Amino acid sequence: MITDPLFSVENKICIVTGGLGQLGAQYARTLWERGAKVAIWARSISEDRIFGFFTAEERQSGRLCFYQVDISKKADINLALDQMEHDFGDAPDVLINNAGIDTQPSAPAEVSGPFEHFPEEVFREVVEINLTGTFLCCQAVGLRMIRAKKPGSIINVGSIYGMVSPVQDIYAYKQELTGTPFIKPVAYSAAKSGIYNLTRYLATYWGRQNIRVNTFTPSGVFRETQDEYFQSNYCNRIPIGRMAREDEYNGAIVFLASDASRYMTGANLIMDGGWTAW
Repeated sequence: MITDPLFSVENKICIVTGGLGQLGAQYARTLWERGAKVAIWARSISEDRIFGFFTAEERQSGRLCFYQVDISKKADINLALDQMEHDFGDAPDVLINNAGIDTQPSAPAEVSGPFEHFPEEVFREVVEINLTGTFLCCQAVGLRMIRAKKPGSIINVGSIYGMVSPVQDIYAYKQELTGTPFIKPVAYSAAKSGIYNLTRYLATYWGRQNIRVNTFTPSGVFRETQDEYFQSNYCNRIPIGRMAREDEYNGAIVFLASDASRYMTGANLIMDGGWTAW
């Protein structure tokens, strides 16, 4: 177990939404390694995904629990909170709003074409998960923290594409390769941009109740499934010259979850390899 008095999360009850994804599992593990009790929320739970991300020691520790939650549904959120409080014996201390959906460069043309023809139903779905889902989780978890009179930390995960517009040029290779253009859609940027003012609103609204609310903004993470053209174009645009490794955001999460950031609220912690410095 890794411990440090300043950065300690030992015995804190932490919720990680989207906890069976590449980054969500990283956040969950790094908190667990430091003695936290971690509730993983995911829209679908399967043994393959659980066993693929977490070791037997982690799964059997009693400090790692899994809950099937659709964060766009208030009833799902409250049921998961009831179950989690029963399992861990108390209200949550930390909420990491990590769950989200995006359109990948491999997406079909009907959902990655020009803005003028972008489907309304896709826009609504992306906003529903990325922004409305974050709102609903903050609302429900914040209320539990207040009722329990616990100091809390809420970490809303933003995106560089919520701060600045996507650089459409880095996706131009797709048209050269396939004859079909890929245009990074508007929905993800619009939804993620809303996260920043939701964070500021809640930071001022809950400040006197000792609930801190901050945004964490990462940039792109290397995945084996990304094609070389995308990686090359992306890395040419980023000052550090490479995409992030999946474990390089863990320190930021521990900082925001712990008392090391106890005087920090309403802020945006950017860890993007310099992308937004251009």
